[in-house]
Amino acid sequence: MADEQQEKLAEGTLLSHLVELRSRLFKMLAAVFVVFLGLLPFAREIFNFVAAPLISVVPNGELIALSPVSPLTATIALSFYIAIFISMPVILYQLWAFVAPGLYRKEKRFAFPMLGTSIVLFYVGMAFAYFVLFPLIFAFVSTFTPDSVNYQPDMTQYVSFVMMVVLVFGLAFETPIATVLLVSTGITSVEKLGKARPYVFLGAFVVGMLLTPPDVISQTLLAVPVYLLYELGILMSRLFQGKPEEAEAVSTESS
Repeated sequence: MADEQQEKLAEGTLLSHLVELRSRLFKMLAAVFVVFLGLLPFAREIFNFVAAPLISVVPNGELIALSPVSPLTATIALSFYIAIFISMPVILYQLWAFVAPGLYRKEKRFAFPMLGTSIVLFYVGMAFAYFVLFPLIFAFVSTFTPDSVNYQPDMTQYVSFVMMVVLVFGLAFETPIATVLLVSTGITSVEKLGKARPYVFLGAFVVGMLLTPPDVISQTLLAVPVYLLYELGILMSRLFQGKPEEAEAVSTESS
């Protein structure tokens, strides 16, 4: 009886969900804004750090600014993007807190471990892009630069490129979490995910081709980790799903 009452309370109304969503979004934006203000005094140092993989292969170690205001807009934009990434634990927590009331008691026990895992995977994806992918990409591009060309990219274009790739890799490394959610919500099953391995392997390379720069290195460095993380997601889904008897008991209680 208590479980049934808890389920009714968890459902709520459309208005209550909208109010809760507004509150969560406000907290996300507030976290990003506070971190952004804290990063502004260090905007130049942040840009120098982020630009290091490219500067190491650029002649004279210098980028260019094609617009008179590029030094201002590029550094501020980069600080804002970094603020979003630093605030990601708060953002992911607010998302989980919004979804948590609709979960079963058994599922809620996995909420915080999955939250922690999603945060770690996001930062691992970013670090992988910065420390592994970028040095390989820029070294690869510089080897094809003709002697008659002065290879000095624009700082604004560089910020856009780097942030796009970092975000793609951060989200791509969330594949195990997405897999667990698909299984837990009943959209698919572990068995179906296992049978879809060949299609996922091919799709990972297609996604890598669409979301990364047009070179084989970056495409492969995105596709292979995504597929391995897909396998990790299947393993996590098995652990999350538990034994068949437990899943059947939960299904019986909910009915």
